[in-house]
Order: sequence, then structure tokens, then C-alpha cells
Amino acid sequence: MARSWSELLGDDDARPEPEERRSGMFSRLRDSLSKSRRALTDELASAAFDPGDDLAWERLEEALIRADVGVRATAELVRRLEARGQIGDLNAALAQEVAAMLGDPPTLNVGARPTVVLVVGVNGTGKTTTIGKLAERLRQHGHEVVLAAADTFRAAAEEQLDIWAKRANARFVGAERGADPASVAYDAIETASRDGADVVIVDTAGRLHTQTNLMDELAKVRRVIANKLDGAPHETLLVVDATTGQNGVQQARLFGEAVGVTGVALTKLDGSAKGGIAIAISYELNLPVKLIGVGEQLDDLRPFDADDFARALLAPVSQ
Repeated sequence: MARSWSELLGDDDARPEPEERRSGMFSRLRDSLSKSRRALTDELASAAFDPGDDLAWERLEEALIRADVGVRATAELVRRLEARGQIGDLNAALAQEVAAMLGDPPTLNVGARPTVVLVVGVNGTGKTTTIGKLAERLRQHGHEVVLAAADTFRAAAEEQLDIWAKRANARFVGAERGADPASVAYDAIETASRDGADVVIVDTAGRLHTQTNLMDELAKVRRVIANKLDGAPHETLLVVDATTGQNGVQQARLFGEAVGVTGVALTKLDGSAKGGIAIAISYELNLPVKLIGVGEQLDDLRPFDADDFARALLAPVSQ
């Protein structure tokens, strides 16, 4: 059974979301994308867009690439715009095409109990914090969570995750420093199965995607999880720091080859002018962005909404 991230996190229950709350959330997203929006829309606003002017198309391509939309995704956006013929409002047309490229709302496979979410990514992306915020959001909406500290190489990572576990009233499974990370994941699934928990979230070491031996070990963690529980991990989330730009595409590609990534949590959008990376990852790798982090507060981790993202990225700065 697949449920939307919004449903799982309680942002899409049976009651319509109050308009003022949705408006406030969109404003927060728009503010967080201000640097990315300026990088993209300032160039577009510098002159009236004439579809018959080759230079105008070149300026558009340059603006999209500078915003880290990527060469392939840029070419596809331009192709779609050219196919429209009459464009009218360029920003509105771009927003529509970006939303279409990003696809339907992301879902989370929660058919199993427990559902196992394996979280991977390089150091400094905000991985452990993202896990903690997700656990807290899940707790708020009635889900029992087990956090597994399979990053056994860095003591601070386990301590940080333990703090989040206490805050989220989640069970915590760790091990001595230097222990086998796969054994921690195994023990966490045992704990969840015994205690009837709903979700196991497995933290992992900040793998450098250029270090083959570490990627191999991460693949081992995944194999152990799969052998322990049929169909697991049900989700493998890659946490990507938006400030890394196109390097995030390479991370997604290599982690996908190693562990079969099913979606991306894109963090630090509020500090980046490279928000277009969400489009590049989604289009080039056919990999959905499932969660975004737009600030330090708990509510700043939220399900990804393609329409809201496209509008926030492309609305004129003066609006």
C-alpha cells in the first residue's frame, strides 16, 4: 500500500487544510527559495521575452543552467515551451512545465509493518536532523517509530540521533562505536517487530560517494535489511544538500547504483541559489524529490509539492 508523504505526515487528512495555514506554508517556501528565484527570474525580467528571438531563448537557457536546472532538463523545458507557440507570461508557462516535469505527489510505501526507511547521504547534508524531524512528525500523527543509529563511526551522530529519539518518544537502537552498522539495522527491525512499531528509520554513516569500500559497506547494510524482512527497505532516501548544486545529481546517480535510492530529501533550500537541482534530479534520474527542508524549525521539513515548488521558484520577486 502506498500513501502520500502528506497523508503519512498528517498534512493531508480528511479535513481540508485551512486556507490561511496553506498560504502561510507557501509563503515560507517562497521565502526559502528567494535566492534560487532571483538567480532565475532576474535574468528573465531583464527584457521582454520574444519567442521569435533566438537570443531570448539563449538567455532563458543560460538562466536555467545557472539555477542548476541542468543541461538535459533545461533542453527539455525549452523544447516544451517552444512547442507551446504562444507563451504569454513566461514565468507562468515555466512554472506549469516545471510542475509537469516534477510529476505527481510523492508516495511512501507503508504496506509492511514495520516499514523500513533506509537513509543515506554524504557528510554535512543534514541527514541525521532530517531523520529526527521526520520521526517527530510521524509521532505527532500517531506513528510509532524506531531509530537505528547505524552510523557507528561517529559518536556525535549517535548522540544526536539519541536526542531526537527522546524528543520524538521513539525507540532508539545503537551500538558501541565501530560496531557493524548492518547489525544495528538488524537489531532495530527485531525491536520494531517485537514491539509492534510502525516505522524503522535507519541512519547511516556519511558516505563519500567516491570511496568504493564505504559504498560497498552501505550496500551490505541494505542486503542485511532485505534478508531480515521481506521487501525491505521499503524506502531508501538520499539526503542531498541543495547548496551542492549539480554535484547532488552525481551523488544521486552513484548512491542509486549502490543501494537503489527511491527518493530524495532535499535540504537547505533556504540557504541556496541552486534550488533548480530538484528539477535536474527528478528529470535526469527519474528520481522523485519526496521531502524538502526549508529551514531549522520542525515544520520546515515537509512533503514536496511540485505545484507549490514551481510557483515559489518562478514567482516574480516583487510579488
